[in-house]
Amino acid sequence: MKFLALTATVLSLLSSSLCAQESNLTTPLTSRQILPQNFIPPQVFRNVNLLRTINLEKSYPRETVNVIIENVDSKPQDVYYLPFEAGVIERVGGLEVRDKKDPDKGVFEAEIVEYDTYSPTLFYRIRLSQPLKPSEQQTLSITYSVLSALTPLPAELQQMEKQFLLYTFSAYTPSAYTTLKQKTKLKFPNTDIPEYTVLPASSNAEGKQDPQRQGSSFTYGPYGSVPAGAAEPISVRYEFTKPLTHASLLERDLEISHWGGNLATEERYWLTNNGAKLINHFSRVQWASSQYYNPPTRALKELKLPLRVGSLDPYFTDDIGNVSTSRFRTNLREATLELKPRYPVFGGWKYSFRVGWTADLKSFLRKAGGDRYVLKVPFLEGPKQPEGLEYERVEVRVILPEGATNVKYETDIPLIAADISLHRTFMDTLGRTTLKLTALNVVDDVRGTDLIVTYDYPLSAGLRKPITIFIGIMSVFVTAWGLSMIDTSIGKAS
Repeated sequence: MKFLALTATVLSLLSSSLCAQESNLTTPLTSRQILPQNFIPPQVFRNVNLLRTINLEKSYPRETVNVIIENVDSKPQDVYYLPFEAGVIERVGGLEVRDKKDPDKGVFEAEIVEYDTYSPTLFYRIRLSQPLKPSEQQTLSITYSVLSALTPLPAELQQMEKQFLLYTFSAYTPSAYTTLKQKTKLKFPNTDIPEYTVLPASSNAEGKQDPQRQGSSFTYGPYGSVPAGAAEPISVRYEFTKPLTHASLLERDLEISHWGGNLATEERYWLTNNGAKLINHFSRVQWASSQYYNPPTRALKELKLPLRVGSLDPYFTDDIGNVSTSRFRTNLREATLELKPRYPVFGGWKYSFRVGWTADLKSFLRKAGGDRYVLKVPFLEGPKQPEGLEYERVEVRVILPEGATNVKYETDIPLIAADISLHRTFMDTLGRTTLKLTALNVVDDVRGTDLIVTYDYPLSAGLRKPITIFIGIMSVFVTAWGLSMIDTSIGKAS
């Protein structure tokens, strides 16, 4: 009877957990808002002064626009539109808008809006923290990256040749409003810039020929009043003998174990080098001989993953199996996992692999009171390369203990989808609560961004697995005992 009562208690716990799981499901987030087909941004603002900085020191351009906007309307306004070409906006990542003079206000709300599927221009709609009164000014700081924006020129090279990249942009910063004064600065990785567009002095407000060059920096402008939508194509070609590492997909799993007291992390990468391709076949002899003096190369030959201090049990495998060309350095101040692929990844080549490690859960988890827990983990870790790394799609799964409910999350990374489901592993009854977050166009600059997950985990849920194991073992013994009591003899005992 006691056994039956215990079984009924466990089943009731499981059924209540299942109800809680179902109530926890979320729906995907929407990423775009639809506007009327004849939409034109209202001319309620003007850009008084604008400075754009384009950083080309990594394998992706990073743009920062500091602009003083002024409300020229008779009513308070709080919506500012930022235009992009349709082919560019789908590759824009990490867009953040802040008040330049008051960063404590946090990041302003920004979302993609569209009014025509075939329109050459789409917009980000930025909502200010508070409406701007008539004739009032505010300084905005807008930062974003553009993925897959650099083109190797020439597209094919010899194995040890220098690589040059072509970048095309507009001397006038794209804007939905009139700009009274503006300037664009470019930062290159070096001074080897053999080709660039030259603009006549007549277009410059100070009568200077553009660009003005100072070391590895170019300046286009200043320019006087420029109407909304104006463009002046500019192209620059510069030396960049480094890999253009592009991850088409990163799957990152974070598995929490309260019983084991550890956080198990696994990351699966699908990488491509978008650099210049080889004209001829790869020469292993030439590659091996060049490693003695370690010249600059556009091939990806090494990845370094900085991990949290105290990380343990790292592993590195690919489609073939374990990769022995790795090294794990750890001490009291740092932990670094150094990886070398099986072969140097040249332009157009691909490489997929997985890495994993464990860490002490106490460094990431705290109890908030009662049955509530707070988990604080990095949204993105991964390699930290001097030339940078871009991610086309990132899927992060936080696998919580079985029975966790009321899951909530918070992160500054723009997401396109969030979903809660069940993940079944060894000795689970119903499965573990799993939070899956999906982001597009992420760059390695956001490595320090945290993901905060809160959830309820009652004692009854924590005892579910030991009770399940106990019942399983007892069932085996009871079954064995019952079978042993059956008389399987053929004839009657003498």
